[in-house]
Amino acid sequence: MNIRAIAALVLAAVFAASPLAAKDLTQEALAPLPAGLAEATFASGCFWCGEKDFEALPGVTEVISGYTGGRTPNPTYGEVGTNRTGHYEAIRVRFDPKKLSYEAVLEHFWHNVDYTDGEGQFCDRGESYRPAIFVHDEAQRAAAEASKAALAETKKLTAPIPVPILPAATFTPAENYHQNYYKTNPISYAFYRNGCGRDARLQQLWPERTSH
Repeated sequence: MNIRAIAALVLAAVFAASPLAAKDLTQEALAPLPAGLAEATFASGCFWCGEKDFEALPGVTEVISGYTGGRTPNPTYGEVGTNRTGHYEAIRVRFDPKKLSYEAVLEHFWHNVDYTDGEGQFCDRGESYRPAIFVHDEAQRAAAEASKAALAETKKLTAPIPVPILPAATFTPAENYHQNYYKTNPISYAFYRNGCGRDARLQQLWPERTSH
């Protein structure tokens, strides 16, 4: 069991015994998309990290951690972690298209994922940590395919990028204790992120960019 799984299990036990557990934050995550906003869905490995990375992007109004792309309804963290349900750990990103284009959201995704690794991300391995882009309509699909092709050309890659572009499927919000984890548990989050080598690898892939 990796350090992230241990931290999540401990936090789940603490959260279940706390007054915060009385309020189901995941129900708020199921609210319909507000008028004027757009939505994007990505898998980029650990959804704790995905939340932090995308909430830092101006124009983003909400990021929710969850599960998508699998075979079973209403999956739990424990079930997804067995790598038997087909689900990805994913994030749902809501943003204001007047301030932020979908193309810019895609660029941010590529800058925060190891686009050379289709079997997991950084220290996290297995199907639930695979990277993917989930598109909500044909316009998003066209933009995603164009961005993927541009990345391959820019980086002069000789092998195909192993990040699939898939139709958006049912998105199940993750348990309350996973939401905003980097804010509610900053020390354990920092320990996990550094130990997993995420930023070190991103710096290798994007040396021209400042690491997190």
